[in-house]
Amino acid sequence: MTTSGSIFLAGASRGVGHQIARILATQNLPVLALIRSPAAPDLQALNVATIVGDALNPTDVTNAMTDRISAIVSTIGGMPQDGQRADFLGNKHLIDAAVKNGVDRFILVSSIGAGDTKDAIPATAYAALASVLADKEKAEQYLIDSGLNYTIVRPGGLKSEPATGNGVLTLDTHVAGSICRADVATLVCRCLALDAAQNQVLSAFDRNMVYGTATYREFMV
Repeated sequence: MTTSGSIFLAGASRGVGHQIARILATQNLPVLALIRSPAAPDLQALNVATIVGDALNPTDVTNAMTDRISAIVSTIGGMPQDGQRADFLGNKHLIDAAVKNGVDRFILVSSIGAGDTKDAIPATAYAALASVLADKEKAEQYLIDSGLNYTIVRPGGLKSEPATGNGVLTLDTHVAGSICRADVATLVCRCLALDAAQNQVLSAFDRNMVYGTATYREFMV
């Protein structure tokens, strides 16, 4: 990974994104976090640079990328804001800005259940999440079609517990499991530095939290 600019992080205020910010800060890598609220004491304590903006607003995204950006990591998604979910549209704006600004590397955190991993989760779970998974799948395909150097990481069921160190990635699309957010963040940061992760779509779960008895081949990072 090039270090000729900042790593632009969208979704750093909480969850996997915040854990990614913590890891990158310990590695002394320059990080620029796009946040919706100016109050971000946790990020300031990590010496992470922040800029206020909303990924749903393409002007905010464009204005945020005025400095040199070496890579973009997006973990945005979740509950709709004002009736508009960011899973596709917010990521579309980030991808468009990356193309416009000549950013080479883009890592998108999506979800198992999107795309060709639909059958990896129970049908009842897919039905409950169908609309958000459809948006995540659209974002994935938009990124793949953008021409950017991409990595898509699809975690399974997320847990807010301390890292176990047992997070794994796989290219296999038929397996799913749970994983701690901190372990997802570790895997994403490893992908940033790994050439072999470029232009790959990878499922992420804890090797000790796999659903059922499905076998898989681990993608080494």
